[in-house]
Amino acid sequence: MTAIHVSGLCKTFRAKRKAAGLRGSLRALVRPEWQTVEAVRGISFEMAEGEVLGLIGPNGAGKSTTIKMLTGILYPTAGEAEVLGYVPWRQRRRLAYRIGTVFGQRPQLWYHLPAIDTFYLLGKIYELDEAVVRSRVALLSKAFEIEDLLETPVRKLSLGQRMRCEVAASLLHQPRLLLLDEPSIGLDVVAKQRMRDTIRTMSQAEGVGVLLTSHDAGDIEALCQRVIIINHGQIVYQDKVSSLKRRFLTRKTVDVRYGEPVPAGLQVEGAEVLKVGRYGAKLRFDTRRTPVEAVLARLGGLGSLVDLTVSDPSLEEVIRTIYEEQQPVAPGA
Repeated sequence: MTAIHVSGLCKTFRAKRKAAGLRGSLRALVRPEWQTVEAVRGISFEMAEGEVLGLIGPNGAGKSTTIKMLTGILYPTAGEAEVLGYVPWRQRRRLAYRIGTVFGQRPQLWYHLPAIDTFYLLGKIYELDEAVVRSRVALLSKAFEIEDLLETPVRKLSLGQRMRCEVAASLLHQPRLLLLDEPSIGLDVVAKQRMRDTIRTMSQAEGVGVLLTSHDAGDIEALCQRVIIINHGQIVYQDKVSSLKRRFLTRKTVDVRYGEPVPAGLQVEGAEVLKVGRYGAKLRFDTRRTPVEAVLARLGGLGSLVDLTVSDPSLEEVIRTIYEEQQPVAPGA
């Protein structure tokens, strides 16, 4: 069955035009000039029930606006959408019982209260029996490893701890669909990986569909079966993540640090050396020509490794490559 159906969805905002300089600012107060901003420009896609779908793009691409329309927070300017059979902006209350949402920069946990208090408050809002709430809290706190955090005021939690509690709270009422808007924003590498692992486990265990927006290609690579890339309010690419990885995530960057000075004239077969310091180096390689394991083995053979990080190309670079592939080639070129 289809969890989300979107056809020609658009959202236009009317915003004041910013004026330059003091004189322009004063004039704008008296006679403001308005401009039309097209945040979402006619996007169409479908998502199956139980699917984990990634929606990625740079800041300002239209990801969050799309999520807000799919939850019923915003009315679209044009187009159609159905989420679990409901029109979000017309049947928002009924839809709210079937979906869970997490906005990375809009917490739902009460800041000065322990997370457990918000869990029980949400249980009342979703009209759950207290026994059901206790059972769900026990299950989710174990899955997200937050048993020792539930009685701590949210303001005292780290960002990674808070986000685990946020996602757990969104799953309290056993939704069929989870909409995550930048859930890993600001998290360190370890916290991101823990978040990804838990979301994947819960999705598989309970058959929850996940629509995940992110500016981090690593989130999509780790979690999603399919990906949609949106830029300037339009879909520029959609396909399986495996296809995206084969075509656009083949170039990797390695930052390595040793316990002793780096050998002079550092060279690694199959990799390009970008920068060399006294104790570290930065390299780049293409996985289509050299496997990751081979590069790591060669780096390990050069000395005692203290730290090593493998990074994907930036999302901006991926989008730029997609645009370049879409450009028509001039005759005779």
